[in-house]
Amino acid sequence: MLLKYLPTNLLIFFKSTSIRTLAFSMLIVGFIVAFLLDLALGSVSIPIQEVINILLGQEAEKATWANIILKFRLPKAVTATLAGAALGVSGLQMQTLFKNPLAGPFVLGISSGASLGVALVVLTASVATPTLLNDLGIITDFGLVIAASLGAASVLGLMVVVARRVQETMTLLILGLLFGYATSAIVSILLQFSSKERIQSYIMWTFGSFAGVTWKQLIVLIPVIVCSLLVAVLQSKSLNALLLGEAYARSVGLTVKKARFSIISSASILAGGITAFCGPIAFLGVAIPHLCRSLFMSSDHRILIPGVMIMGGILALVADLFSQMAVSQMVLPLNAITALIGTPVVTWVILRRNSQKSLPS
Repeated sequence: MLLKYLPTNLLIFFKSTSIRTLAFSMLIVGFIVAFLLDLALGSVSIPIQEVINILLGQEAEKATWANIILKFRLPKAVTATLAGAALGVSGLQMQTLFKNPLAGPFVLGISSGASLGVALVVLTASVATPTLLNDLGIITDFGLVIAASLGAASVLGLMVVVARRVQETMTLLILGLLFGYATSAIVSILLQFSSKERIQSYIMWTFGSFAGVTWKQLIVLIPVIVCSLLVAVLQSKSLNALLLGEAYARSVGLTVKKARFSIISSASILAGGITAFCGPIAFLGVAIPHLCRSLFMSSDHRILIPGVMIMGGILALVADLFSQMAVSQMVLPLNAITALIGTPVVTWVILRRNSQKSLPS
């Protein structure tokens, strides 16, 4: 009752704050449920209570259940969480940097650049010394992250240069697709000189999967992604300033070149690190930021970045569940599931922009 006596701006503040608190609460609950379901469901179904007991270190009813969860499903669920958060934040950074609602790691060819980096390491190494990757172990894991990040940064850097000269959204997207085709062509040439085993492994990698990442590889992946996400959180004010234009950003004391370099580096490592271990995961980077903007009704990156992390984890876990459960005795390609999730969101964004343009001024 007391709220109606408050000034209008305070009423709006309290209402928006309560909505965002509710939205964050829903996301956290949704993430916990999705995470537990991803651990419980699969070729062997395990009761949720048993999953919780195993995570808490208690003895399971069946010893095999503990092995299934701790050795296989838990690293997969952690990988899915990291992938969803990383790709979502990377997409948000690119959409702000390019002022383009359809920008994302996959759409702008960033994932293709990361794939080229991985292909150069895996396929050329197999030509020179077939056992090199197996012998190097954790060094190779770092090498894959670096190679994928450099490949992603190369394409992203080209897109930044092009974006300064090209203002039309559709032209920028077409150029991003062209860059993606060019990197794919280089990969195709590399495939011609690789062994059949490496070609088969690379093709399976391109389908996308969270299941192939081991605890040993997570030792590399977790710090890389977590540190990059922390950098993205620290970039919130810079992203908010760039959202209002470079002129405004300079007027508030932001060094635009340094901010752009920091954003490109962070986005490249996020997209490249996930691509190196999980394959090129499509559409999540485009769809997640838009879903969060609609949920929180805000463009403030201080709100969006943590929201995107949680929602990204949820959607990646859901996609992983569908890839396992959609067809019995078979695991579907992860990219097929993420495309089914992301395509309606991208379509909605395009139709909404067209309808807004058609409205009389």
